Amino acid sequence: MSKKTKAFVYQLVSFAVIFFSVRYLTATFTNLTGYWIPITAFVVGTILAPRFQAISTRDGEKLFMKWLFIKGIKEIK
Repeated sequence: MSKKTKAFVYQLVSFAVIFFSVRYLTATFTNLTGYWIPITAFVVGTILAPRFQAISTRDGEKLFMKWLFIKGIKEIK
């Protein structure tokens, strides 16, 4: 699997986990109804999900992650 595909899969999985968690918590603990629940979960998931990117360097293609809760950019092996 290429690094770009891994970045896409990691991004998708991390967003999905946050989205469904926030969607459940929003539906359970707030008075929001209808489309407001998934819209709220989407916005929160978009903000909180880590960003993954594959970049071609002199040493080959590398996978990097940037997240709101981690300072700087981290290389994923």
